[in-house]
Amino acid sequence: MIEEEKQQDLDPGSTGETPEGSPMASETPPAPANSKESADWELELARAYQSAQADSKPNASGDALTGGSTNSPTVNDGAESWKRELAEARDEKEALKTQVQAASAQVEELKNQSLRLAADFENFRRRTQKEKEELDLQARCGTIKTLLPVIDNFERARSHIKPQTDGEMNIHKSYQSVYKHMVDSLKQIGVSPMRPEGEQFDPNFHEALLSEPSDEHEEGTIIQELERGYILGDRVLRHAKVKVAAPGISVVASDENPDSSES
Repeated sequence: MIEEEKQQDLDPGSTGETPEGSPMASETPPAPANSKESADWELELARAYQSAQADSKPNASGDALTGGSTNSPTVNDGAESWKRELAEARDEKEALKTQVQAASAQVEELKNQSLRLAADFENFRRRTQKEKEELDLQARCGTIKTLLPVIDNFERARSHIKPQTDGEMNIHKSYQSVYKHMVDSLKQIGVSPMRPEGEQFDPNFHEALLSEPSDEHEEGTIIQELERGYILGDRVLRHAKVKVAAPGISVVASDENPDSSES
């Protein structure tokens, strides 16, 4: 009996029954129940793993979103700050460009003003120089005109006075030397006498006092100088007083000869 029980204990599958108090029965469940529990356990483990993954993913995504939400305002603020700085830089660039254009226009205006002032000053300098020369010429002309009658008197004396003795000749030579000195001085300052005889009459230089019919000279030719004229540079100090040739009186012979008719 004891041996049978031991044999049953050793080979429990032989009877098809399992003692409830057997330790094997408590440790090893039946095959179908064990596989089902194993499947349930694996399913539970998979569910737990998926649940853990799901929990970790929201946390990670939450962290990411949290981090994103934490960092996003900073990035947005940096972008907005950069945009504002870029806009301010552009505005500053445009303002500087406008200032440069205004400065360039001002420089150009000042340059034009400087050129106009230089041109005005040059015109003023030339005008004042011309006026100065004109005033100087007028002053010289006025002074020289007062000396021309003295020259005329010396010339009349030379043409009319005929010295007879040595004393008269010495006196004549002395005042003629004064005349010569005056004429040389006038030449040095640009005064020159006119020599109009034989030239055509020009009212700009000559003054006709007399006219004389002449067949030898062309009409308007100056025959004689009555008073000498003088020129200073290109200005007439005094017009020359002259005698001008007029058309000659031509005598036409008549075809009728009274003497021949009478004969």
